[in-house]
Amino acid sequence: MSIFVAGLSYKTAPVELREKLAVHASKLGCCGCRVKLAGNLSEAVLVSTCNRVEIYGVTPKVNGNINHIFQHLSRSTDTDPDISPYLYVKEGSEAVRHLFSVASGLDSLVLGETEITGQVKQAYQAAQSVKLTGRVLNRVFQTALQTAKEIRTQTNIGRGATSVGSVAVELAERIFKELSDKTVMIIGAGKMGEACVRHLAKKGARSVLVSNRSFERAQSLAAEFGGRAIHFNDCLTAMAEADIVVCSTGCPHTILHREEIVQVMAARRNQPLALVDIAVPRNIATDVQEINNVYLYDVDDLEIIVRANVKHREQEVVRCESIISERTDAVLAKIAPSREGLYEPKIPSRLGWALSAAAA
Repeated sequence: MSIFVAGLSYKTAPVELREKLAVHASKLGCCGCRVKLAGNLSEAVLVSTCNRVEIYGVTPKVNGNINHIFQHLSRSTDTDPDISPYLYVKEGSEAVRHLFSVASGLDSLVLGETEITGQVKQAYQAAQSVKLTGRVLNRVFQTALQTAKEIRTQTNIGRGATSVGSVAVELAERIFKELSDKTVMIIGAGKMGEACVRHLAKKGARSVLVSNRSFERAQSLAAEFGGRAIHFNDCLTAMAEADIVVCSTGCPHTILHREEIVQVMAARRNQPLALVDIAVPRNIATDVQEINNVYLYDVDDLEIIVRANVKHREQEVVRCESIISERTDAVLAKIAPSREGLYEPKIPSRLGWALSAAAA
């Protein structure tokens, strides 16, 4: 038996490639089943966030057939990109260590973020619900979540840590210097949208507009922070009032196009408009940045701000890695009485995996 992780993240692949492989939370179980069958895996867990797409697997025998494991994750597209240059593969103890780092926020764009722990838990539960996990991945993922909790309580890695949503707000603040006289619109009232609203309230934004497909959810979030809910179908009209628009929906396609933003700019008399797209797949067409006085940023553009924020937490990384090493050794001892040859596989270092254009 061999345990491994294969995937790509913000460290290895640009957002335009990651979004083609992104899997909605509601489809993790279904896509995980396809991956398990395609790769001839004994166990499998699929993790998909705005910053990574990873497959954790256990297989009785690694062979060339595993090369096409990612083919079921692509969205419908006219292109067939080669993902092999962006792919990483970790095996045995390194795969376990990587999962523990991911779950603890040590491998995140925002060092020490807390949202990733919940996303890993959601991915594990989705796989478990359709019986994709067994003795090995159940033990490994449960220990990963326990390790994340331990690191959160025993170190200061999360102190002052910011989420992707809060970094988006910080970007808006850098653009306009002062938010107290600005109107901000949030499209998408999920966890990242909520994080944006929460931090905007702290920054004293003049007005917050919340638009969501579920109007009740938009009302609930807007009311909590003294904002105004907007029906999803009316968001373009209301956008004329906004100076900053943060887009974070779960839509697997573009929802804001160039021609629509041109109309918005005409309605606001060409006053500057900042668009921050933190969704993956992206929600805003890239060509809107060609419009005069429109400034578009995506999740990869947030990395500059993140680098500055991370410096004061780096000293905690050594403590976190020590905990991870201990927990990795402990869990491997439990799942493999004799590690040699059992959970230290000889997966080819260059798999040369290719991505087909098959729809998820």
